[in-house]
Amino acid sequence: MRWSIATNLWHGVKQPRYPWSDGPEYITQCPVRPGTRFSQKIVLSDEIGTLWWHAHSDWSRATVYGALVVYPKKRNDYPFPKPDAEIPIMLVLDEFIQSGGDPNVSDAFLVNGQPGDLYNCSSPDGAYTKPFTSDYIAISPGQTIDFLLEADQRPSQYYMASRVYVIAGTAGNTTTTAIIQYSGNYSAPSSPLRPTLPAFSDTLASTNFTRRLRSLASKDHPVDVPQNANTIMFFTLSINTVGGSIGGRLRASINNITFVPPRIAILQAYYNRIRGVYGDDFPSNPPFTFNYTDQTIPRDLLTPQNGTEVRVLEYNSTVELVFQGTNLVSGIDHPMHLHGYSFYVVGSGFGNFDRDRDPLNYNLVDPPLQNTIAVPVNGWTAIRFKANNPGVWLSALPF
Repeated sequence: MRWSIATNLWHGVKQPRYPWSDGPEYITQCPVRPGTRFSQKIVLSDEIGTLWWHAHSDWSRATVYGALVVYPKKRNDYPFPKPDAEIPIMLVLDEFIQSGGDPNVSDAFLVNGQPGDLYNCSSPDGAYTKPFTSDYIAISPGQTIDFLLEADQRPSQYYMASRVYVIAGTAGNTTTTAIIQYSGNYSAPSSPLRPTLPAFSDTLASTNFTRRLRSLASKDHPVDVPQNANTIMFFTLSINTVGGSIGGRLRASINNITFVPPRIAILQAYYNRIRGVYGDDFPSNPPFTFNYTDQTIPRDLLTPQNGTEVRVLEYNSTVELVFQGTNLVSGIDHPMHLHGYSFYVVGSGFGNFDRDRDPLNYNLVDPPLQNTIAVPVNGWTAIRFKANNPGVWLSALPF
């Protein structure tokens, strides 16, 4: 960090009515320069459970990070048996290649763990869900999840294991493990007992897990799901190629626009009425409709436009945002994180989103409340939220 600028994001903290230092450089603030100091104010609201913080400048986020645990208010009971112990778990992949492409076949997975074998899922992204029992957890980059682990097996030593899920490109078959052990007197095995994980390309296992996530939607933990939306946006997520002087590197785009960071923070430019820093006409839909998940994609979409554009939302408007994955260059699953908000995940599916058919199957009763999602490969995910937190907020892929 000696020669690097830096900012810090409290991932999943909405910062209500305090958008001045959310974290992304040149969005809400300028970065902190070497040798200087910056005091950051954190405003917690309804967050609960495990979140995390990380640097938000270049690749410093790969080494500057940690867990942020928010406990319930005093005299508020957990909607599940109170755990006997709480231990943060961090899963990290920090080896990438310069082309902007997929990670190398990696030996850089890191994990620290806690004993047991069955996980009672209770809280993704700092919001309670209806508990359910599973012997594995599917989690996307940038996401957090709390689970209750029942240490009810015979005393011994066990492995907690993790591997990458990917169905496109080159995937390493690496499985990282952490040795966990019970206290007490017993004869340790020659090697810890190994769990059985879904295959690295097991889409059904991943989908089955995420579809079981549902909000409590109870008297003590109500939900406020927008039943209708007066602002509807459709964002295509693509991997594009970049020609010219920097060769055939890859970059991402939304509605075929690749974001170009400004040299003045967008919030500063808005507040001080500085012209020419950003545009306010980011499109609500892609430039034209095509078969987003087809194997043959129009070649003129491979190179995106560059722009520093924002989408302006009316205060208190109810927003529906559909993220559609495309097969440009290669279809992949896209992690997406929205700063400043948690949102309800009302629907998800594979193939092209159908505006007439798919909303009929939305879950508007008890959808999970999250701040990070994984849009399935060549599929879509629909979210809804109320735009009631004024500020300049980034929507990004949290790699």
